[in-house]
Amino acid sequence: MSRDARAPHFVRSFERGLAVIRAFDAEHPARTLSEVARACDLTRAAARRLLLTLADLGYVHSDGRRFRLTPRVLELGYAYLSGLDLPNLAQPHLERLAEQAGESAALCLLDGDAVVPVAAARPRRVMAATIAVGARLPAYGTAAGRVLLADEPQPGLSQGEVARHQGCVLLEGDPEAGVSTLAAPVRDRSGRVMAGATLAIHSGRTSAVAARRDLLPHLLAAVARIEAGLRITDRAPDAPLGTATRR
Repeated sequence: MSRDARAPHFVRSFERGLAVIRAFDAEHPARTLSEVARACDLTRAAARRLLLTLADLGYVHSDGRRFRLTPRVLELGYAYLSGLDLPNLAQPHLERLAEQAGESAALCLLDGDAVVPVAAARPRRVMAATIAVGARLPAYGTAAGRVLLADEPQPGLSQGEVARHQGCVLLEGDPEAGVSTLAAPVRDRSGRVMAGATLAIHSGRTSAVAARRDLLPHLLAAVARIEAGLRITDRAPDAPLGTATRR
């Protein structure tokens, strides 16, 4: 929606405050006032007021020159994640999968053109890939995104077609060099893909052939357990995550 087409109820200052929070990321964990103003297309005065307000609320900390987010911002995402029963249902199955496979496991949802891990588990081994819950990754460039896009009724999704026919995707360099991700779809009772379960595999430890032969059965077994849990909770196929069917 363009700025000129904002609805009468729209609160511009709230939009700007959220933009300031989003200005901090893995590449820019700390920013000066001027950097925040440029990143958010704000005047220095407006950026200063918003940063100081966030600091007063405990969401931002300043060392006098540079600003950083504080752990309190996790409250904003936790309210959403804690209301979902799918991540809670999947968590023990991901932990079991991570130990069986010896690799990090995750459950991902599609959010627009991005994939977001909403639950994750690491094996006991030290050298395991780290999967950040809540991180946003481009859907087209990830194995999880490709299995989630497989059901999207859009033309030209050749990558999704592969996932639709094979039932899984193995993608090298996802999410970083030296790591491959094996992904499979999690379906609801109607057969609709609602999530993607993944294993992040260090390429140097396991070849593509070995991953499909040795790790895919563990991944598919975990998916089956998650899907069985969804059937037990009796959630309607089109109900929002975190809700259950009322009888």
